[in-house]
Amino acid sequence: MENATTNSSCEEEQIQDEHASAPETQEAGGWRSVYYIIGNESFEKLASMSLISNLTMYLLTRYNLSAIFVVNVVQIWNGSSNVASIIGAFISDTYLGRFRTLLFGSIASLLGILIMTLTAGIHQLRPANCTNRPHCQWPQPWQLGILFFALAMLSVGAGGIRPCNIAFGADQFDTKTEKGRAQLESFFNWWYFTFTIALVIALTGVVYIQTNVSWTLGFAIPTLCLAFSIAIFLIGRHTYIRKKPQGSVFSDMAKVITAACRKCKLKTSDRTRYYDPAPSESDHNNVRLVHTDRFKFLEKAAIISDPSELNEQLKPKNVWRLCSLHQVEELKCLLGILPVWVTGICCFIVMDQQNTFGVLQVIQTNRSIGKHFKVPPGWMNLFSMVALSIWIYIYECIYIRVTKKINKKATRLSMSLRIRIGILLSILCMLVAAIVEQKRRDSALRAKSFASPMSFAVLLPQFALSGLNEAFAAVSIMEFFTTEMPESMRTVAGVVFFLSLSVANYLGSLIVNIIHKATSHGGRNSWLGGHDLNDNKLDYYYYLIAALGVLNFVYFNFFASHFLGKKPSNDTKKVQPKNSIPNQQNGEPPQEKEFDITIDPR
Repeated sequence: MENATTNSSCEEEQIQDEHASAPETQEAGGWRSVYYIIGNESFEKLASMSLISNLTMYLLTRYNLSAIFVVNVVQIWNGSSNVASIIGAFISDTYLGRFRTLLFGSIASLLGILIMTLTAGIHQLRPANCTNRPHCQWPQPWQLGILFFALAMLSVGAGGIRPCNIAFGADQFDTKTEKGRAQLESFFNWWYFTFTIALVIALTGVVYIQTNVSWTLGFAIPTLCLAFSIAIFLIGRHTYIRKKPQGSVFSDMAKVITAACRKCKLKTSDRTRYYDPAPSESDHNNVRLVHTDRFKFLEKAAIISDPSELNEQLKPKNVWRLCSLHQVEELKCLLGILPVWVTGICCFIVMDQQNTFGVLQVIQTNRSIGKHFKVPPGWMNLFSMVALSIWIYIYECIYIRVTKKINKKATRLSMSLRIRIGILLSILCMLVAAIVEQKRRDSALRAKSFASPMSFAVLLPQFALSGLNEAFAAVSIMEFFTTEMPESMRTVAGVVFFLSLSVANYLGSLIVNIIHKATSHGGRNSWLGGHDLNDNKLDYYYYLIAALGVLNFVYFNFFASHFLGKKPSNDTKKVQPKNSIPNQQNGEPPQEKEFDITIDPR
C-alpha cells in the first residue's frame, strides 16, 4: 500500500524559470493576480448561471416550444458544452495558452448572451407570445437558427473558460514552496466560495427579475456582468504568470497508447533501452516528471526496439511508435486520478438529487411564509449554497487561525479525511431525505391533500447536508485533480472535473429510468412514476442512493484512497529506468546502444 501511495504522485522538476514572462519591475503571480482572476470568475459565473438556471422557462414561455423539445435542447447544449471543454483544453495546451483561451472564451460567451438578450428584447426574433395553449405559434426556422447560434457561442465560451479558469489561477502560485501550496489550497476554497455567492445572486435576484419583471432586463444584467468580468480580467493582465503552450497532452496520450499496443509483445530485460530525452528536448520542456513503477505496460511505448527508430539526432523517426518516458508518465498521471474520479461521480449524484426530487418535495409541502408570500421551490438550493459558504468561511477564517495560534502553525484537514467526511455526509443526506419524505407523504395522505401540511422547513436539513457534501467532497476532489496533475496538465484537470459532473448527471438519469421500469413491472406503482409524490415511494429510492453511498465509502477506503499519494520530499531521487537513452543535446555522450528485445509468442 505504501508503494502504491508513493507512486501515485506526479512530482515535477522545474527546468526553466516559470516567471520569465512576468514584468521585471515587480514579481508576478500570487494573490495580487488571483484577485483579478476571482473577480473575473465571479462575474462570469453570475452571468452564465443567470441564463442556465432559467433557460428552460425562457424556451417554454417565449419560444412556445414543447417540453420534450426543450429537454432535448437543454441536454444537447449541456453535452456540447462539456465536449467543448475538451476541445478548449486541447487548444489551450497546444496553441493559445490559458490566458488567451480564457479571454477568447469570455468574448464568445459575451456574444452568445448578447444575442440571447436581443431575442428577449426584439419580438421579431422569436414567435408571438402565446395566450391560448397548447395552440401556440411555432418559431420560424431562422428564429431557431439565431437561438441555436447564441447557444453555440455560449458552448464555445464554456469550452474556453471551464478547463482554464481554475488552472490559470493555480498557475499564479509557486507550489514548490510550502507557502505556495498553502495559498493554493486556500485558492480552491475561495474560488468555490465566490462561485457559490455568484450562484446565490443569480438564483435570487436575477432569476426573479427574469420571471416576474422583464426577460430583457433579466438578460441585460448578466450581459453587463460578463462585460465587466472581461474588463477586470484585462486590467490585471500585467500581473499574471502566463505559461506558454507546451503541446497537446491529449495527442501525446494517444501516441503512448498506440506505441504501447504496437509493442505489446515485447518483453523487457536488464539490457532493454528506453527513450528518455533531455528536458530541453522534451515535449513539455519546462518539467521533468519523476518515473514511477505503476502501469508498467505503458512503458513499452518508450522501448527502443531497434536502433533504426532513432535518427541521427537520436530523436524518434515515428512518434506514434516511440515515445519518451516523460509522455508515458503524463498518461500515468491521468490514469492515476481515475479511481478518485469515480468516487467524485458518486458524491455528485447525491448532490443532483436535491436539484430534482428535492424540489419536487418542496412543491408538495406548505411553502407559505405569512399570508401573502410563498417560497419558490427553486430557492431551496440556496440553502445548500449557504451551508457550503458558511463552512468554507469557518474553515478558512476561524479553524485555520485557531489552529495556527495553538500549534504555531496552520493545521489543515487532510484531503483524504475531507473526502471521507464528504461521502459520509452524502449518505446522511439521503437517509435524512428518506425519513423526511416518508413523514411528508404520510401527513399528506392523512390530510387527503396534494400538498402536505408540513412546512417546507423540514426539508432544510437535507439541502444543507447536500451543500456540506459539496464543500467537503467536491472542493477536495477538485483540489486533488489540480495538484496531482503536473503543471502542464492542469487544464486537463479542469476538464476531468467538469466531465465528472456531466457523467454524474447522465448516470443519475440512467439509475432513475432503470428503477422506474423495474418497480413498475407487473402493473405496480413505480417508486418514481407519476406526477404526485404521494402515490410514489421516493423514500425507497433515497435509501437505494444511500446504499450506493455506503458502497462508495467502502470503495474509497479500501482502494481509491491509496491513490491520494503524498508528494515525495525534495531530496527524493528521480527513479531512472535502466539503460535509458538520453538525447545527445543533454551534454552527455550517447551510450552504447545494446538491444535485447524478446518477442512474447503469445
